[in-house]
Amino acid sequence: MHDIVLTFDDNFWGPAYATMRSLCLTSTDPRSLRFHVFHTGLRPDNRAIIQSIAGDYGAALHLTDLKQSDILGARIAAFPRIRMKRLNPIVYVRLFLKELLPAGTARVLYIDADTFVRNPIENLFAIDMQGKVIAAVLQPDRMHCIAGRDLKARSCFSMAEPYYNAGVMLIDLERYGQVDFIAGIKDLPAEELEQFYYDQDILNFVLRGQFLELDPRWNMQNPEPAHEVFDPHILHYSSDSRPWWPWTRVAFKRTYRHLMTNAHFYRYRREQYSRLVKGWLGLR
Repeated sequence: MHDIVLTFDDNFWGPAYATMRSLCLTSTDPRSLRFHVFHTGLRPDNRAIIQSIAGDYGAALHLTDLKQSDILGARIAAFPRIRMKRLNPIVYVRLFLKELLPAGTARVLYIDADTFVRNPIENLFAIDMQGKVIAAVLQPDRMHCIAGRDLKARSCFSMAEPYYNAGVMLIDLERYGQVDFIAGIKDLPAEELEQFYYDQDILNFVLRGQFLELDPRWNMQNPEPAHEVFDPHILHYSSDSRPWWPWTRVAFKRTYRHLMTNAHFYRYRREQYSRLVKGWLGLR
């Protein structure tokens, strides 16, 4: 089996469906895919759409509603408070995969829900990880991620060292399960921890030297139409230029609409318009 983890909330049901569908459509054997979906509550109609992946492609699917359990509560409480508010705390699921996945799972792919897989994921699972814990792609704007506004120096990161994006990671779960992330950051000063970019900074700091650098095509971030010529394996729409907004220029935009399917795409876009307007009016 090829184990794949996604985490998202009900605001991302459409992109998550598109990501999962793209994995199945381009797989050499969709029945070998086993999805582990950790979410924070899905409306029944949205849940049914996610579950349709299993019936349509024969993939295995396990859904876990984090609001119905305390899987993350105590674990997240042990991590430092971070000032950044943009990301949902469910991203911390990535730090506890060894505990959350079935015993005997050797490798797992963590993938963000704002991605579009264009080539067989089996090719990624088959790589030689050379004894590393994680295989991932470098973060293109690592200087800004590391140093933030005015590129201020931070004590725990060096701009001379590689820094990886955590949105697409192939993980050696046995080695990963031996890592104590809490112990790895406990000696850092509070003012440094407050600046952390959630688990991406934690992973890069604690696992320094334990990443295998992947070809950028396995996580083509912020892809524009000009990037289509590189035949990217995975597109990662990680900026504000999302393929569901009509005013954006992103790679394979038309294909993405059909990937989500017209019916789901236009319904999801209407929901996003509504959220955008409510945000402007301060109603959410």
